[in-house]
Amino acid sequence: MAQEKMLSGCAAAAQGAKFAEVEVVCSYPIRPYTAIMMELARMVANGELDAEFIHGEGEHAQVSVVLGASAAGARAYTGSSGVGVTYAFEVYSPAAGGRYPIQMAIADRTLDPPGDFGSEHTDAMSARDQGWLMGWAATPQEIFDNTLINYRVGEDPRVMLPQFVCQDGYFLSHISDKVILPELAQVREFLPPFKAPHPLSPLCPVSHGPQIRPDQGAPMDAQRAITFLEVPKVIEEAIDDFNRIFGRHYDPFLEKYKMEDAEIAFFIQGAHANTCKSAITHLRNQGVKAGMVRPRWVRPWPTAQIAEAFFRVKAVAAVETSTSYGGAMRGGNLIHEVRASLYDLDNRPLVTSFMAGLGGDVVLLEDFYYMAKILMQMVKDKKTHQHVYWIGFEGE
Repeated sequence: MAQEKMLSGCAAAAQGAKFAEVEVVCSYPIRPYTAIMMELARMVANGELDAEFIHGEGEHAQVSVVLGASAAGARAYTGSSGVGVTYAFEVYSPAAGGRYPIQMAIADRTLDPPGDFGSEHTDAMSARDQGWLMGWAATPQEIFDNTLINYRVGEDPRVMLPQFVCQDGYFLSHISDKVILPELAQVREFLPPFKAPHPLSPLCPVSHGPQIRPDQGAPMDAQRAITFLEVPKVIEEAIDDFNRIFGRHYDPFLEKYKMEDAEIAFFIQGAHANTCKSAITHLRNQGVKAGMVRPRWVRPWPTAQIAEAFFRVKAVAAVETSTSYGGAMRGGNLIHEVRASLYDLDNRPLVTSFMAGLGGDVVLLEDFYYMAKILMQMVKDKKTHQHVYWIGFEGE
């Protein structure tokens, strides 16, 4: 029977791994993700989860351990935060290139400097082009659900790719909310046991991760690129099944809030979307036709869906919680891909970006009102005055 519990984001992730019946877990402590592994260690110690729990020598070792476990045919799970995510960077491309569908939970944390332990998406976004599936949750419930959905998509024989399942550090990882835990039979209907196509076995020797000639590299890259063209179809199928089995109402790619008649809109990922929706409600009460689009996936990037969501909108704000120093728009990462997604529209919206929430700073209701004011001025002037604004450093 389904249960409703108050769970933090970390606890929800651990429950997701438990219900996924992971077989190998590798841990190494770094806050704020550590509570996921503390909870999984408790489950294994108490006999609630039948899994091999390994304490790694560091984050690089963590991903290496679960890579080997996946190669041997196990459903494997690990995680990290901040500089731990970057320390393991060397193993990300081999995991994707070897087609090992391991899962790595990331509770975002600011990189050094400033190293202030606050939530910021730069750690995971730095690895967005390593061939992993990637997306952010906005609630503990979505963290639990994304854990199952990502395994289902990543382990699909048409995909076979690892997954970064991301949540905002502290804002989600340490704050509790209601989470519905389903019956295990439901999960098993949605997520069958992992079947590695070529598991390590002395009875059937195969080569994993061999060194190859330069002329063999491009075909492997092309295979991964072609796979990502197939992933959206697999996501749609998985979300259809998930909604049917668990009674959810997820859009496969985007959460859209009051976009039916929106004239200005925010594009935002992660937990700050919750504050954004509250701000939109207040703006609507003042007669401002504001809306929000939140991507559930960053890789694959939902290009066509974003263009469809914004084609009637007059001005769009990409709210950035990661940095892209020296990039085309001199701000964050999202605006580049949002602008590219909208480029082929006959009537492109005006687009700007706001650097907000960096270092774990809170994005306040007043910040969204300030952004809306700039968007409305852009609509009035029919012009983008700046491509990036730094919240808290811009004059009124």
